[in-house]
Amino acid sequence: MITYVKENCIGCGLCANSCPSIFHMTEEGLAKAITEDVSKDLEADVLEAADNCPVGAIETK
Repeated sequence: MITYVKENCIGCGLCANSCPSIFHMTEEGLAKAITEDVSKDLEADVLEAADNCPVGAIETK
């Protein structure tokens, strides 16, 4: 699975708090995916973060 955070991120930090292995907050206060290639054992956490994102800024493929 590949994941990234789109430009419409509002910096709420929900994804970084729920899945810190993949998401972190930048100095600008926005979320960013630490790695684009998500291991199988973290896919469920990433999908949950994407579902809970209030602005739909997390994209997965």
